Amino acid sequence: QVQLVESGGGSVQAGGSLRLSCAASGSMSRMAWFRQAPGKEREGVASIYTVDGSTNYADSVKGRFTISRDNAKNTVYLQMNSLKPEDSAMYYCAAGYHWARVISELGFVYWGQGTQVTVAS
Repeated sequence: QVQLVESGGGSVQAGGSLRLSCAASGSMSRMAWFRQAPGKEREGVASIYTVDGSTNYADSVKGRFTISRDNAKNTVYLQMNSLKPEDSAMYYCAAGYHWARVISELGFVYWGQGTQVTVAS
């Protein structure tokens, strides 16, 4: 069982930045960030294959968000720049084993409790 603990959420004005962190209790091959806004389905935002650093992103965040990892600390980060009100959501960290071209919930086994991000217009 791997535990994931997110941190770094908060409130920010549109155009601002936040950095989310996800600390895992063990090493996992693939890590990702998902988000869910009220009344909407959970969507994959970004993922990283910790083995070789491969990444993929949702189209809505490409060029604004960057996922990275520190394998020595079993920690994954999500740097979010140029934030928009539509980025407001609960952000969840997820961990899995296998790389995939899509960021689907089906590919992840462990989930964090989430951290809230609110972007004011």
